[in-house]
Amino acid sequence: MALKHRLVSLDQSIRLKGDEALHEQTDAWSNRDLIPLPPWRRTWGWFNFFGFWAIASLNLANWQTPSTYLTMGLSVRQAMLIIVVGRLLIAMFSALIAWCGLKWHIGFTVQNRYSWGMRASYIPLLQRIMLNFIWNAVQCWNGGRLVAVCITAIWPSFARIPNTFGPDMPTTTYEFVGFVVFWFLSTPFLWLRPEKFKVPFLIVCTWCGIGMLAWMIWALAAAGGVGPLWYQGQTVSATSQWSSSWLIMAGINQAIGGLAAGITNGSDFSRYARAPIHYAIGTVTSCVITGILVSLIGLVTAAAGQKLYGEVYWNPPDLLMVMMDSGNGSSGSRAAVFFLSAGFAFTAMFENICGNAIAGGIDLAGLFPRYIDIRRGAIITFVAAWVVQPWQLINRATTFISVLSSFSVFLAPIMGIMACDYYILRKRKVRLSHLYRTEDTCYWFWHGVNWRAVVAWMCGWAPTIGGLVVSVRGDLNPPRALVQLYYMAFLIGFFISATIFYLLNLAFPVPDMVQYDEVDVYGTFTAAEARRIGVVPLEDDTSIADIQRDESGIHVEVGDEKK
Repeated sequence: MALKHRLVSLDQSIRLKGDEALHEQTDAWSNRDLIPLPPWRRTWGWFNFFGFWAIASLNLANWQTPSTYLTMGLSVRQAMLIIVVGRLLIAMFSALIAWCGLKWHIGFTVQNRYSWGMRASYIPLLQRIMLNFIWNAVQCWNGGRLVAVCITAIWPSFARIPNTFGPDMPTTTYEFVGFVVFWFLSTPFLWLRPEKFKVPFLIVCTWCGIGMLAWMIWALAAAGGVGPLWYQGQTVSATSQWSSSWLIMAGINQAIGGLAAGITNGSDFSRYARAPIHYAIGTVTSCVITGILVSLIGLVTAAAGQKLYGEVYWNPPDLLMVMMDSGNGSSGSRAAVFFLSAGFAFTAMFENICGNAIAGGIDLAGLFPRYIDIRRGAIITFVAAWVVQPWQLINRATTFISVLSSFSVFLAPIMGIMACDYYILRKRKVRLSHLYRTEDTCYWFWHGVNWRAVVAWMCGWAPTIGGLVVSVRGDLNPPRALVQLYYMAFLIGFFISATIFYLLNLAFPVPDMVQYDEVDVYGTFTAAEARRIGVVPLEDDTSIADIQRDESGIHVEVGDEKK
């Protein structure tokens, strides 16, 4: 009996508490971070979104992007064409998926409930959680490499530290120390809530942006111009089974797929916007312009480095180590390398915290709303890096990383369902009060599962999964049709799932899909928003009999759209 009492007491102590007066009820489907965001929590202006996309651009992966396409045999012009087209499509799909968060102020976790059903919404949610865990670990490892360069710039002897690990450990002491330091330096920032990200975004954009420009200018001045890499033309073999057109298509698919995880949960962050115009300006200017510029700067710097050192260094940590002669260079070169590597590391830190840890926190909150909020979920995601052991993934299982990069095969169909349901079937109407309960809700479907979404999702990735398998496996002569489908996986998955989902809803219609609450149940909207949507603010509603409270929270029994 005493044990039971202690367990009950422990359960009550770790449960989340919410302010009922602010509609922050905490139950199996809701908590403070899952309810529609009220106006006072929507603090993101255009610069917040500029910074959000900037940290996704000012990083190692985007710096090295041109190398991916050049190694396919494409020319420099073709590589930059892929980057420009890819960035434009990323901005377009991001706005398409994130607009629900801008209007109804709900995130990805809740957004999927009206498409998949309350229980089946765990299918896309679990995919996101798995990706957050693994990508967080991988990003911590990549950030650790930059930290190791910083330490070497201060103490050159660190580059010669003896390896204390045995032959069975697929890493060195040098790399592992960098990972540990990066992980511990990142941890305090997990306590920052998304509402407070403006200052870190400003620091990251300024520091890393100036550092990249300075690095390119120095490389061009020191080398006296760019090297042969800049003038590289198309080198596709005449015997290749793929023309340059197909390789460009594959590159565009890869460009979008690399950011598919961030596009999918765009509403997690768009819901923090003060107004849609802030999201539009910040996203377009940063996602497109900054993304293209960083790839261009990386290309120019690598080309100038080729002229300086006689070799092409695409990976910034490698080039930085060469610049300071592995720590044996002058104090001036070590100081410059420290500034550059620290800027990259700080950017990697906030890209990881915002894009993986915080996003993981939101997703985990959807699994266990009574016990996990954004902060707790972010901490769990970050601690999971030790369980994932990124040194095993990076240094041994390169094919596993390829699989992760190609996970858009499964994410694109999810986006297709989201877009079709929100824009075409529901006509941009969502009944918020029905997203947080299982009784008397139009989003319960069949035992909490909308089978139409499950079927449409599977149809979306079925045509492209074969190409993913043969590509990752490295088959020498794979079936051409499979690879061609894989080269268009994102667009195929998106539009097939959207079409199948639409047709299934025509054949097996869901009654009254176009619904919304006529009363602002959660105090979500400003007066201007309420007028625009046609919602009555809760405090202005005189039909108090229409508002009922049950054990799942406040909800409203009015509001089918008048037709």
